[in-house]
Amino acid sequence: MEGAAKLEQDIKFRNMTLADLPDVMVIEHESFTLPWSEEAFRNELTHNHFARYQIMEYHGEPIAYAGMWTILDEAHVTNIAVRTAYRGRHLGEKLLRRMMEWAAELGMVRMTLEVRVSNTVARALYEKMGFAPAGVRKGYYSDNHEDAIIMWCELPRSQSETGEGSESLW
Repeated sequence: MEGAAKLEQDIKFRNMTLADLPDVMVIEHESFTLPWSEEAFRNELTHNHFARYQIMEYHGEPIAYAGMWTILDEAHVTNIAVRTAYRGRHLGEKLLRRMMEWAAELGMVRMTLEVRVSNTVARALYEKMGFAPAGVRKGYYSDNHEDAIIMWCELPRSQSETGEGSESLW
């Protein structure tokens, strides 16, 4: 367990920049059958004022990232991915928790995402984090026309709203 604690201790979060795109593309291709293009990420970072992206670093190396759009009082998770070599260490959960905290800090009150019906690992994580199924998008994924489950959760109020200390929202 010492290794997991050391990994946890050396994890840092920061906003994604254009300089991160080569690393993001490696993570993207390791993670998805329909990876986004570098140009899609470039547009997100430079033209989409609703987009918010975070990098998870380990010893200065990007090992995961997540993105969301913040529109009015809702956050929509666009993607969340962890390098293959770092999977199975609860880093996806840590990254999602960070995104939920950030969304709450930005004044969002709920969060949504879509997940493949077949992605039981992700679905279990989302349910653990408070997301509940709310509907289905039929044929959502263009590679195999698989359905997506739409999931929603209510976000805890941020400490700035509650006047509480700096502990985590969870």
